[in-house]
Amino acid sequence: MKRLSSSKRVVSNEVKGDIEWELRPGGMLVQKRNMADAASAPMIKIKVSHGSYHRDIAVPAQSTFGDLKRVLAQETGLEPKEQRLLFQGKEKDDEECLHMVGVKDMSKVVLLEDPASKERKLVEMNSNQSVLKACEEVAKVRSEVDKLSEKVIAVEANVRAGTKVSENKFLVLTELLMVQLLQLDAIEADGEAKVQRRVEVRRVQGLVDTLDRLKARNSNPFSSSCNAVPMSTKWEAFELSSTRITQDWEVFD
Repeated sequence: MKRLSSSKRVVSNEVKGDIEWELRPGGMLVQKRNMADAASAPMIKIKVSHGSYHRDIAVPAQSTFGDLKRVLAQETGLEPKEQRLLFQGKEKDDEECLHMVGVKDMSKVVLLEDPASKERKLVEMNSNQSVLKACEEVAKVRSEVDKLSEKVIAVEANVRAGTKVSENKFLVLTELLMVQLLQLDAIEADGEAKVQRRVEVRRVQGLVDTLDRLKARNSNPFSSSCNAVPMSTKWEAFELSSTRITQDWEVFD
């Protein structure tokens, strides 16, 4: 077997007598494989171990390790580029032929997952878990906002009917909505969870703005400007008093 020094990656064929040769990447000159002969070559079974996974894989005797990887991809779900194959303790390149390195029937080959691929999958799994957790936290807030939204709808119905609503109800509802806004702000979210959080933030802000307009109309039902009240400044300055909210909410209920 010869090695050719070459700075370029080329594939060439040379005919020496009745033998055809080809230049493999890396400069190794080997006998050219005839694909028709490879297909008709005798089959061998290779004992492949991958962790707790052990299976006999049948491939043509003149297959390459790249061919073996493609077969293993169907068996294990690991893409060929995610696989590392070791024979007799040494990792083998995709271009190497099984029979050229001594792989025979019932020879043992070890399959390892590429560390970079394993780390990438671990990062993706952790990321998916984080997104799922954030979605669950947003869902809890959404449930509370649903309840508060029903309260806002009830207050709106009273105001539109001309029924006087106490100022305390507006205050309590607004502060409870702001509590939910703070909880949303504390959720670290990415991807789909971030989208859901943004939707709920806008929803809470919309409910607070609705309460502002209703409060103005409730205070002066005959004012022509009651439907054009500017946005509340509560977004810029809000201090939460949990004790007062709890007490006021008991009164509100």
